[in-house]
Order: sequence, then C-alpha cells, then structure tokens
Amino acid sequence: MSPSTTRRAGTRDIPGQATTWTQCCAGATASLPVLFGIAPFGLVLGAQAAQKGLTPFEVPLMTGLNFAGGSEFAALGLWSSPPHFLLIMAVTFLVNSRMLVMGAALTPFLHHLPKRKVLPALFLMTDASWALSMSDARRRAEQGVGPAFSLAYYMGSSLVFYVAWIGCTTLGAILGPLLGHPEAYGLDMAFPAVFLVMLRGMWRGLRRAWPWLASLVVAALASKLLPGAWYVAAGALAGILAALAWAPTQPASKAQGPRPGR
Repeated sequence: MSPSTTRRAGTRDIPGQATTWTQCCAGATASLPVLFGIAPFGLVLGAQAAQKGLTPFEVPLMTGLNFAGGSEFAALGLWSSPPHFLLIMAVTFLVNSRMLVMGAALTPFLHHLPKRKVLPALFLMTDASWALSMSDARRRAEQGVGPAFSLAYYMGSSLVFYVAWIGCTTLGAILGPLLGHPEAYGLDMAFPAVFLVMLRGMWRGLRRAWPWLASLVVAALASKLLPGAWYVAAGALAGILAALAWAPTQPASKAQGPRPGR
C-alpha cells in the first residue's frame, strides 16, 4: 500500500524508517512506571503458584503462554489435584472476556495494518498496554498525525510487560517459600492502584465516565450476588450497553484516527 493511500486531509504522516524505533522506545518508556504495580502483582502470583505446587519452571510456562494475570489468579484459586480443566477454562474465559471489549475498541485504529501483524500483536495485549496505546492514539489523532495508532509504540510497551511479567512471576515462585503470604504485605493492592492512576489519564469528562460507573456498579453487585467470575462478564456488558446508550449521534472521526483508502 503506497503512503498516499494512508494520508487524509488534515493529517500528516511520520517517516516510518526514522520513527519506528523511536516509537518503540517511547512505548517502552511509558510502561516503566506501570511496572511498579506489575512487579508486586507478579510476585504474588508466583508465590501463590508455588504454594499450589507449581515449580519455578512451570510458572513461566503458564504466565508466558497464557499471559493474562487476572485469569491466572482465578485458575490458581480453582487449582486442585487433579485439576478441573473444564471449570478452569470456563472461568478463564469469563475473566478474559473484557479483552473482547478492548479489542473492539481498538478496531477503528487498526484498519491500516495487515492482519498478519495485528493478530500476533494482540496476543501481547494487556489492560496496561491497551490503555497506554489508546492514550497515545488519541494524542496522535489530536495532533493530526496519521495513522493514529502506532504498532511500534504498542509493541514497545507490550514487550516490556511480557518480559517483566514472566520474570516477576518466576522470581515469586522461587521466593515463595520465603515470602509466605504476600497479601500480608499489601502487595496485592499495587496493581489496582496503578489502574486508578491510568484511569485518571484517560479522563475525558463526566459524560464519558458514565460507562465506567455503570460497569463498576454492576460488577460490584454481581460479585456479591453471583458465584464465580460472572461479575467480569456482567461488568463488561454493562459498560458496553452504557457506552451505546450515551454515545453521541455523530461520532468524532478525529478520535478514531484516519482510515486508509478513503
């Protein structure tokens, strides 16, 4: 696809050869503060996995091949001998169902990328890398830079999280017997605290925050009234419905970024 097909009026392209590495480093740099929340979260997971009998070799296999912290905690909570695989798979799907919403939110930004690049990259998507990349895409769109979504920025942040997650969970598995119960140190609160800070960076006014509030209320009620991890799916669905209800009649194309070939 020629550069002219990706250019729209009011946007400017950045030379790819000169900026790919720069964008990758920018994504990696932006992810560093978030590691202060991911590191203790990974230590907690590794320690819990060691308490369940997983070895320091098996833990990085689990966290590297699955790479979804919330579902890994849920799986360990259901782990038994022998493990109930169907139950674990079902709960893992429920916990990770939020990724369906996150992927759908990314779709308008990915039209300029081939699927052979997008699909492997989405394996590395996490809550943190999604939030950072969406914020960067909106910033670039507001500056008139096209395309708004930078795959290099996304990969820079995602790879940092991937390596750090595997490393921290492995370290937690090794140090698990020495740490005892990490929750006693309050380490399990670090990751939620990071996301509260990230939400502040994504704030776009009270009207756009209503879906967040609806998702929070429904998820909190579902966690008290429903068994298992159904509160994750319930909160995600409530957020989607609320976003549709409060969506403007004329979506701002500027926020979505340019689409190629039009």
